[in-house]
Amino acid sequence: MNRIRVLFFATLRQRVGTKEIELEVPEALDVRGLRQRLAGEFPDLQSSLGTVLVSINREYAFEEALIPRNAEIALFPPVSGG
Repeated sequence: MNRIRVLFFATLRQRVGTKEIELEVPEALDVRGLRQRLAGEFPDLQSSLGTVLVSINREYAFEEALIPRNAEIALFPPVSGG
């Protein structure tokens, strides 16, 4: 198993109720799988997870990116401006 740290920003933090969590995840988990896991554990996030930006160790990541050991994952909601 792989222990990771997940950071939540802005409205995501409010929906989860904390700024960060630690999770034990399988070794070959990708970003898509992490989104599914978080949706199951935090139902209030489910509607937002399809549009959040994900970074792994401070670099933006795509759905198929594998999560390395002891990674720091950050989730950012989409930002709109005017």
